[in-house]
Amino acid sequence: MTLDAITLSVIQAALQQTCDEMDLTFSRAAFSPVIAEANDRSDGIYSAVDGALIAQGSQGLPVFVGVMQHSTKTIIEMIADGRVLPPEQGDIYVVNDPYLGGTHLMDVRFAMPVWRQGKIFCWLSNTGHWPDIGGAVPGGFSASATAVEQEGLRLPPVKLFKKGVMDPEIYAIICSNIRVADQRIGDIRAQAAALHVGQDRLFQIVDRYGDETVVEAIAELRRRAAEQMRAHIAALPDGTYSSKAFVDSDGVVDTPLTIALSVEKAGDTLTFDFSGSSAPCAGPMNSVLATTLSSVYLAMRHIFPDVPISAGAFEPLIVKRPEGTFLDARYPRPVSGCAAEVSQRIAEAVFAAMVQAAPDKVTAAPAGSSGNFALGGNDPARGRDYVMYQISGGGYGGNSGHDGLSNGCSTIGISKSPPVEIMEQAYPVLYRQYALREGSGGAGKQRGGFGLAYEIELLRGEARASFVMDHGRVGPQGALGGRDGKVNTVTVFRDGKAHVPPHLSKEQDIPLKAGDRVSVGTPGGGGYGNPLERDAELVLRDVGLGYYSREQAAEMFGVVIGDGGVEVAATERLRRR
Repeated sequence: MTLDAITLSVIQAALQQTCDEMDLTFSRAAFSPVIAEANDRSDGIYSAVDGALIAQGSQGLPVFVGVMQHSTKTIIEMIADGRVLPPEQGDIYVVNDPYLGGTHLMDVRFAMPVWRQGKIFCWLSNTGHWPDIGGAVPGGFSASATAVEQEGLRLPPVKLFKKGVMDPEIYAIICSNIRVADQRIGDIRAQAAALHVGQDRLFQIVDRYGDETVVEAIAELRRRAAEQMRAHIAALPDGTYSSKAFVDSDGVVDTPLTIALSVEKAGDTLTFDFSGSSAPCAGPMNSVLATTLSSVYLAMRHIFPDVPISAGAFEPLIVKRPEGTFLDARYPRPVSGCAAEVSQRIAEAVFAAMVQAAPDKVTAAPAGSSGNFALGGNDPARGRDYVMYQISGGGYGGNSGHDGLSNGCSTIGISKSPPVEIMEQAYPVLYRQYALREGSGGAGKQRGGFGLAYEIELLRGEARASFVMDHGRVGPQGALGGRDGKVNTVTVFRDGKAHVPPHLSKEQDIPLKAGDRVSVGTPGGGGYGNPLERDAELVLRDVGLGYYSREQAAEMFGVVIGDGGVEVAATERLRRR
């Protein structure tokens, strides 16, 4: 059978729309603000044979692209060798084990086989960030964990739904190990509903075009994605491109971790070698292999966004397993920081290497931190416990044609900060500040975007705060002569006294009481190109908008601004110096 171009295009769009509807269903039905408002979730369709990615929602987290592919493959393999019970119609597996193709424990994956004519046609899978999974601290972001058991409940692939009915015993085990358990039923039902919506939409596609046609279309789309990615790579100059990125610390030992990357471009393939990176660390900044692979994939998606999302797009990307480094975590290494922080340092290393090969397609480093801030306590006015999870945006790096985006989402996701109004309704907090962090963008011919500055006050009761962030020691890298963006800052005000975490961006279990405040400044993006080549009128505009002071304009861009505007002669003299 030979598919015509129109039919192929329609099926491709229909598969994409199916995943988008799954995403929308998940968010609209979920209880937790981190899913319902921040969209920290993703849905996709995967091969029945090897779990390979077929399609993923456009509004899902990019970091889950490779992760759910890996975890679905693992479930298929474990079923085949008898380590997991075989599926029946209506079954849904739940798994969050990082070492079985996962991220951190809070990212809980559901996987459901779709049956056609008595056999599995494909798998549907989704991931949602649960606001708590047990462990030492509310929210699961234990900044000083030294074993995965300290981070929360670890689930191997088990059937949470059997023949369409939720297993009350498995559900009871989960609820007995997590905080605010009564709220999880809403997220669980939403996660399952998204899969059922996907199955209904998928049946509509297959019923219309036929099983064989859809299978052929899926294979052709994978082939074309690989072909398109190979064509992009082939256009790059052959050579080896090296870079480094740094994690502030592992939360336990106050020493930076190094991500050392070498990218070899030969013909139409790229080979990524992280073997020179730091050894496995004591704290929770280890990355499991699935997250490391996915971080490379999503970075390349940033560079070549026109390549359709499919397993084929990853075929020309060869990632050597980084054995013996903190980017290949093995049990029982703690991993709570891998998905939200280490993954973004990996992507930053990819950008820093690839900008040498494709300067017109790659940006300077983005903020590269999800700003993980968890607050858990008891609200005396409502008589109940809560776990609040705040993610935040930052500046994106400048590129060859534009300044960086301000307050953009993290590199790994499309998640956004929940609205302030929603957070203040749900939790006993007041946002005293929520604004652009002026001056945080790195200087460059195209400057970096600006981060976010926010301050939260605890209004009542007592709580415990935990942070797993990054870029507190070194800011996001500038590119091709651009300067780094400003670093992440965290300050906790208790009894009027300021406290800065010893690890700058990481600490756990900080006790708070009513009136105490947490102030965070997220990183700005790196600058792109020589700052002294920036159009002086653009610098004047930025000063007029309050983004930089006159002093910063002179120091960072070599532009002298007086009451009448740019002082041309003084600017020329300063830039010559």
